[in-house]
Amino acid sequence: MAIEVDRGKLIVFEGGEGTGKSTQARLLAEALAGEGIKVVLTREPGGAPGAEMLRRLLVDDPPAKGWLPASEALLHYAARHEHIERSIRPALMRGCWVVCDRFADSTHAYQGAGLALDAQWIESLRELVIGDFAPDLSMLLDMDSGDALTRAAARSPQGDRYERMDAAFHARVREAFLQRAARAIRPYVVIDAAPDPQRVHDCIRKAVRTHLNIGFAG
Repeated sequence: MAIEVDRGKLIVFEGGEGTGKSTQARLLAEALAGEGIKVVLTREPGGAPGAEMLRRLLVDDPPAKGWLPASEALLHYAARHEHIERSIRPALMRGCWVVCDRFADSTHAYQGAGLALDAQWIESLRELVIGDFAPDLSMLLDMDSGDALTRAAARSPQGDRYERMDAAFHARVREAFLQRAARAIRPYVVIDAAPDPQRVHDCIRKAVRTHLNIGFAG
């Protein structure tokens, strides 16, 4: 007789450039693993072979004239579909917890607010591609967008194509994330990303403890 495995949890980090999502996703994955939880750490766009190919087209090596906003959103959702079906969903079914650096709200913020795509069109795309599949907990790492860009530039002076967008773009992205968090039905916690990484991590552990009933040692 097959042994039934409890479904894992999906935890998502959202936020603008330079807010520390990758660092905090890694720290949380390490903390969960320290509690004996099987963890998969992943990212968007990416996280599956086909999705990583699309990431290169979107982030690292876009066409000389760039993507049209709608084309960009469609590519992000193509990558997301590959990611969910080939990586995230199978991991959850194996009982793993998945910690993901970005998810669907990044498309609303970047391509919607940032590139002025119609929000309802993007929502229809989300419903078509992923339906009711949603994180168990989302955490928005939020800080002043100008300060975040300064932090990102210190880390990588050249920056990727999104980091090179103007200040107004990043201000719109930040506001869109805050609006998504405020309207969320599922657990969605806004974390102040300005303090040092350990203090931010402590706030994240508290949010996970509260919403997903995990008691961290130490």
